[in-house]
Amino acid sequence: MTHLPKNLLVGEKVRLDGLRLDDLPAILRWQRDVVFMRLFDAQPAYPKTEQGLREWFEEQNKSNEAFLFGIRLIETDALIGYIELDGILWPHRVGWLSIGIGEPEYWGQGYGHEAMQLTLAYAFQELNLHRVQLTVFSYNPRAIAMYEKLGFRREGTFREFMERDGQRHDMHLYGLLRPEWQGE
Repeated sequence: MTHLPKNLLVGEKVRLDGLRLDDLPAILRWQRDVVFMRLFDAQPAYPKTEQGLREWFEEQNKSNEAFLFGIRLIETDALIGYIELDGILWPHRVGWLSIGIGEPEYWGQGYGHEAMQLTLAYAFQELNLHRVQLTVFSYNPRAIAMYEKLGFRREGTFREFMERDGQRHDMHLYGLLRPEWQGE
């Protein structure tokens, strides 16, 4: 009897799924939220347009260097965020990872952690990447704690990288290698 492999995209609380056109209004709402955007992006928080978001969505879906997933609750299928592996350099087996939980009521409850675990398994087992990296702002201690709990190591700091509300903030570079993820 043949055993089917575990579904890499399904956890206990969330599953990763392709984003759909009908998800764009929720993402547009998140990208118009200054608090969300200041945690997610170094660019100035600026209300995105529906057309701009649609172009981003179509571009990501055409790319062979990016994998974009919606983060959906198992129980209700509700979209609560998105996660992306992009900028993949196939000859080197390296990619960038970013995550955004857009619905604040789901922050700090383990949904992002589980989505990251699923995405890392996908990156290392399905895409055969060797290294996954990300950046995080020094004023986001919740994300930093999650990344370190997942095994990411701080590899560098872009000192005083950005200015927000009259204060300078660092941006940290984190990396995770396949053998570290496997626990070797």
